[in-house]
Amino acid sequence: MENQNQKTMLSEHFSFEEMVRSGVAERRAIDNIPTGADIERMRLLCANVLEPVRRRFGVTRISSGFRSAELNAAVGGVPASQHLLGEAADIHISCMETGMKVYDYIRRNLDFDQLLFEHRMSNGCRWLHVSYTVRRPNRRQASAIDC
Repeated sequence: MENQNQKTMLSEHFSFEEMVRSGVAERRAIDNIPTGADIERMRLLCANVLEPVRRRFGVTRISSGFRSAELNAAVGGVPASQHLLGEAADIHISCMETGMKVYDYIRRNLDFDQLLFEHRMSNGCRWLHVSYTVRRPNRRQASAIDC
């Protein structure tokens, strides 16, 4: 029987499934199950950051959302990653020009905790790491790393 959470929409355009999906978790049989509090934080991230980005730029693909501690370690995430709390998502960026437009839009128009434009030199993959929290005031830290 399919898990009911997989059908749950966290916001108008973002599903529970896409915010917890991970190829690494599937390949390594890692459980990537958030708590109820994690799910609520994912809802807030979707509502306050991801939905406005989607409304402005169209389809927005999440390459990494919530991560369990085991998954975070497997992908080389930092120990205090906001992905562990459901507060962060990595947005796939297809080209540098689009990436800079999304980065600038978030930086200028939305409340966020961290916004990092990241680039993996080995394979050319680009993504925007964005986080949103209600545990404290959002820091609005923004930087472009290796771009």
